[in-house]
Amino acid sequence: MQPNIGLDKDVLQQDNDLLNGFLADLHVLYIKTRKFHWDVAGPSFKEYHEFFQEQYEALEEEIDQVAERIRQLGGRPIATMKDFLSTSSLQEDHDGHIKTQEMFKRLLADHEQVIRELRDDVDTCADDLKDAGTADFLTGLMEAHEKMAWMLRKYLSDERG
Repeated sequence: MQPNIGLDKDVLQQDNDLLNGFLADLHVLYIKTRKFHWDVAGPSFKEYHEFFQEQYEALEEEIDQVAERIRQLGGRPIATMKDFLSTSSLQEDHDGHIKTQEMFKRLLADHEQVIRELRDDVDTCADDLKDAGTADFLTGLMEAHEKMAWMLRKYLSDERG
């Protein structure tokens, strides 16, 4: 049954396509973060291991929220690795063990890409699709990624204080 919430069928479809693209990005980012959680080593192992765990757990929660938003809008979330990989704008990490600083750099680059895409998606939802609900939903997620990116950036910073 299609929702009767003041959005045309084609708007709902565009919303769901946009959300499924984001869902794919989240899955790739989740797997990469989880991989780094497993691969991290060195003197700060415990701190980094726990940091990556906090991040992948946040991503896991976000994945569920996005999938549920898609269902609320009458869509079906994509749900296979094949679909995630073919839909995502992010790339899997195929490298073997890499240095911890490179892990932080790669995750930061992915979060910043997600943030840039979310900014465009918020504008599309608000301005083009006139869907304030999805625009607001994506704004909150964008802010969460801004915080995750900030935390990653701080690990790469030479600043003190």
